[in-house]
Amino acid sequence: MEKRWSIYPHDAVRIQELERSAGVPAVLARLLLCRGLDDPRLAREFLDPKLSGLRDPDQLPGVSPAARHIFAAVQASRPITVFGDYDADGMVGTALLYRCLKLMGATVDYYIPNRLDEGYGLNDEALRILSKQGTQVVISVDCGIASLQEAQTARDLGLELIITDHHEMRRTLPQAAAIVHPQLPGHDYPFAGLCGAAVAFKLAWALCQLSSGSQKVAARYREFLLSSVGLVALATVADVVPLLDENRILVKHGLGSLKERPNPGMAQLLRVTELDRKPFLQSEDLAFTLAPRLNAAGRLGQAGLGVELLVTDSDQRASVLAKHIHELNIKRDSLERSVYLAANKQATEQFDPEHDPALVLAGHGWHAGVIGIVAGRLAEKYHRPVVLISLDELGVRPGVGSGRSAGVLNLNEAFAHCGVHLVSHGGHAAAAGLRVTEKNLAAFRTDFCEYGTDHIAVEDRVACVQIDAETSLAALTLNTVNQIERLSPFGQGNLRPTLSTTNVTLEGPPRKMGGGDRHFSAKIKQYELVLRAVAFGKGEWVDDLTQLDAPIDIAYRPVINVFRGRRSVELQLVDWRPSRVAAPVSNTVG
Repeated sequence: MEKRWSIYPHDAVRIQELERSAGVPAVLARLLLCRGLDDPRLAREFLDPKLSGLRDPDQLPGVSPAARHIFAAVQASRPITVFGDYDADGMVGTALLYRCLKLMGATVDYYIPNRLDEGYGLNDEALRILSKQGTQVVISVDCGIASLQEAQTARDLGLELIITDHHEMRRTLPQAAAIVHPQLPGHDYPFAGLCGAAVAFKLAWALCQLSSGSQKVAARYREFLLSSVGLVALATVADVVPLLDENRILVKHGLGSLKERPNPGMAQLLRVTELDRKPFLQSEDLAFTLAPRLNAAGRLGQAGLGVELLVTDSDQRASVLAKHIHELNIKRDSLERSVYLAANKQATEQFDPEHDPALVLAGHGWHAGVIGIVAGRLAEKYHRPVVLISLDELGVRPGVGSGRSAGVLNLNEAFAHCGVHLVSHGGHAAAAGLRVTEKNLAAFRTDFCEYGTDHIAVEDRVACVQIDAETSLAALTLNTVNQIERLSPFGQGNLRPTLSTTNVTLEGPPRKMGGGDRHFSAKIKQYELVLRAVAFGKGEWVDDLTQLDAPIDIAYRPVINVFRGRRSVELQLVDWRPSRVAAPVSNTVG
């Protein structure tokens, strides 16, 4: 589907002022302005975030009482269970809190629900089992804030429940001994974007302070916390929270921590993915290599192995687990492709993506562990909210659904509006899950699409490519792209800059690459300069561009590719269109 291109306005005076006052090159000044950073001090802090910029843990709502409850339980030798979510964020948060409590000498275990059998979050049956096994204190990680019934079950069982979460809250909070949440009512924590593992990290930090008897933690706790920053960086990127404020600090320093202080499990996962060969890690390595492997374990019902990988002290066991999780990711990829093909076929046959405000797709036997990924891919493809529902092949259990918003609809509110048709639902504005019986599916689809019609403007159904600047290919020197890299880490809320160049041609035919020919590769030429361009997941572009014998305009993200020690500029294509100008533009980046 064709997209709109929107180029950030160019203001030469403001660029020169920031260039001078912040002491940065013009290219960097322009890109900082695109991010709303016109204050020289804030611009410098953005480019050089300090670990000391993290807020003290006791500032996070609920941390102090939660830490006191847990510390008392540790001193009294009361059995504790860390109850986590099955995604990468939940696994990491569970692992670091477990390791912290072990370091304190606690009697502690962890529990991760099976995604396929138990679903998300706290559940009554698991709490009953834990109680029978002797658990007295349950600490939730990345879940629990909406578990009103489960919190009551915990009280009835005599369990002390401490909730740590970052998901959207209901009007009523669960009854618990303590709740840790960035947006807890009655507090004014200045940053709401922490992931679940970051919330758990703050709690672990407070526990280390209590155990040390001062704000300055003992040496062994300091080493633990510095190592944990790397894991929190992985969870932060994996959970697609904005890489701003504290998240930017955690990821910036966590990338180095993962290389310098990996625990045995991370060391083996870096080795099996060959990331250990890189001189330094980038946020994209976490997003596209490490996080999918941890998530694969959760999606295929083996999240417990992901936590074990992160907590084991045995290099041998870590090696076995890393290889197994790597293989699970290969299986996940195969399942994802199968569901994507079926769902996309259904979308093109039964719906009108050009006009329908939303897509609700359902199939018997679609693997529930991958429907969220596929929903995300289709939401990006059609720029519509997409809900994928895996129906029970026997028709006995409710269907399990996962939705992605495409950034144009609050899914949490939409599902609540349609709640009369659903067994259950929950999640974020951008990503949410549900359960629905097959007999109610049609009514839900109708209601959800009507809600989309009322809440999604027609113009919002066309994707917009936000472009930071226009430039010529000749301007993309290694020095320029190195300056762009100073804006890293890149991710949600701080995307890698997108540039555009007009009137370029293909040097030779484009080709497909990667497993299943899913990716695109071509050589792009302007005047006598030729640069390699790739586009991941866009293999279908090959057929379209092969038939087009005319110049094109391209939108792309410039990166530095390192191959056999040689560094070169490479383009990651975001979009293309037949050229709309007669000649290339001049160098306007720098």
